[in-house]
Amino acid sequence: MPLLLTLAKGVLTGVGKRPDADAPLPADRPGAPAVRVDPDRLAAYAAVCGFRRSDRLPLTYPHILGFPLAARLMADRRFPLPLLGLVHTSIEIVQRRPIPPGERPGITVRAEGLRPHRRGVEAVIVTEALIDGEVVWADRSGYLARTRGNGTREGGTSRRATDREATGSGSPALGSEAVLPTVAEWRLPADLGRRHASVSGDWNPIHVHPLTARPFGFPRAIAHGMWTVARCAAEAVPEDAEEVTLRAEFKAPVLLPATVSYAAASGAFAVRSGDRLHLSGTVELPPRTG
Repeated sequence: MPLLLTLAKGVLTGVGKRPDADAPLPADRPGAPAVRVDPDRLAAYAAVCGFRRSDRLPLTYPHILGFPLAARLMADRRFPLPLLGLVHTSIEIVQRRPIPPGERPGITVRAEGLRPHRRGVEAVIVTEALIDGEVVWADRSGYLARTRGNGTREGGTSRRATDREATGSGSPALGSEAVLPTVAEWRLPADLGRRHASVSGDWNPIHVHPLTARPFGFPRAIAHGMWTVARCAAEAVPEDAEEVTLRAEFKAPVLLPATVSYAAASGAFAVRSGDRLHLSGTVELPPRTG
């Protein structure tokens, strides 16, 4: 099913859903074998996000390849959160080796769990890229459905969320949020959401136009979290990096247009506007030998 039709389906299937952190999740694992990478779309994506090296997929690009499958999963009537208006809250990417554009990875997606969030209920969606049956890239993303309550049944808590907290498998732990030195300033145009949507396929209305963002509580369109983290990855991850672990949390939306500062030091990075923190993250690389 074309992605736009999947998103339209999600609008319909989301009607009447009441997010609950204890709701059951579908066990489906949508997948696509041998996904072909379109070179023109890849080049356009790299240009929008600031990536330069062309002999490997940008660190965040397998997420884009998997997004249609993730959208299909979240548009299913059995998925407990409404797809329309979901907000990306966190991501952890583990790259075990780069993927050249000519390779055709298999992509699989699954819903790993639900957890309560102070503003609603968050789903954890896992995307994996496989070559010859081996996982060479994976990401674990949090998507928030905002509610008026705390995302649990009245007077109750989520047992599964409590179990995850006990095993340390909740949101990525990024350590302290000390102010990092600013190394660049980025001017983000009003149409950035539409530009990223055109290369990623994510036409969530909160990113497209002020009129479509306002029903979800945003005075203007907001930048895609995946654009923000991709732009940071283009700066923070060495172009020749083989193994990479990147973790990021999206702290506050970036209202478009905007001017933001990119700060980085010692493997940590952040995006701010004034005193407002929009994103914080870390990059981990294996020690160099020789």
